[in-house]
Amino acid sequence: MQRNDQNVPWYREGQDPDYRFSLANERTFLAWVRTVLALLATVVVIEQIATHAVNPAPLKMLCVALSLTACIAGGACYFRWKANEVAMRHARSLPSSILQSLLGTAIFCVSVTVTVLLSI
Repeated sequence: MQRNDQNVPWYREGQDPDYRFSLANERTFLAWVRTVLALLATVVVIEQIATHAVNPAPLKMLCVALSLTACIAGGACYFRWKANEVAMRHARSLPSSILQSLLGTAIFCVSVTVTVLLSI
């Protein structure tokens, strides 16, 4: 379906992509959602541990960092999914994203922090 009216929603613009690509894009989106949920579950566990810690401040800061990472990834994954869908509908290359680099860097920093906290 070609766009011929300004009131056509983005998901009806262009040509319908092969359903396999749309489903793959959806699976990727759901994988990001699972990652966000795992980050939030980790926050809950660390916060519970912090309530029994002698010095809870570093753990609380870790919780904030993980929560912010989850917020950013949660919001960005929708926009990434949408941008991929629009690109497929218009037969364009998929847009690049720094989401993977951001998440990888955040998880690396959290891992180093946890390692340091455990060695103290």
